[in-house]
Formats: sequence, structure tokens, C-alpha cells
Amino acid sequence: QVQLMESGGGLVQPGGSLRLSCAVSGSIFSIYTMGWYRQAPGKQREMVARITSGGSTNYADSVKGRVTISRDNANKRVYLQMNSLKPEDTAVYYCKQEGSIPPYWGQGTQVTVSS
Repeated sequence: QVQLMESGGGLVQPGGSLRLSCAVSGSIFSIYTMGWYRQAPGKQREMVARITSGGSTNYADSVKGRVTISRDNANKRVYLQMNSLKPEDTAVYYCKQEGSIPPYWGQGTQVTVSS
């Protein structure tokens, strides 16, 4: 059974930083693209960042230059380092294993950016 568990969310002031972590179990983690997505209240879920099995990355325009995705294949983890956070970054952040059938999602971790 594949399971994804996010952690690291919380309340942070504008301009602050957070590092999200996603731990994966039950999966051949290293062969899959991993992604971070987010969903704000009343909005559709959107891609934030993705990293392929080979380490190639892509980012949403709204977070480019502020966010870095990385992965640790040995420990089956994917990370999202977020800097210069803005109130509009407030959302539930989800980890996703892509390319598997079916794709797998974590339960999400809340990020709130507010003063």
C-alpha cells in the first residue's frame, strides 16, 4: 500500500520560510516524478513544483525564484523549501506521486501566511 505523508506546514509571517516534507512508503519511489500541489479555499488545486526521477524540476510561475523542490531517493522523501512567503501562498499543500497507476496523494498540510 502506497502512502504519502506531508509535514512541515504551519503559520508563518509574510516574508518567512517553511520547509515541507513528504515521506513515501510502499512505493518504488525513485522511478516516479513527484509533485507538490496546493489548494486554497474556493480555488482549484494547482501544481506548485515537480521533480522527475532524474532530478529535472519545473515550477509554477507564481512561485519561481521563491520555492525549491528536492528529493532524497534513499529515504523516499521529497521536500519543498519555500522562502519569501506571501499571504497568497496560503493553502493546503499536497504531495503527489505521478506516473503510477493510480497516482497517489497525501492528506495535505496547511500553510498559512499571515501577520
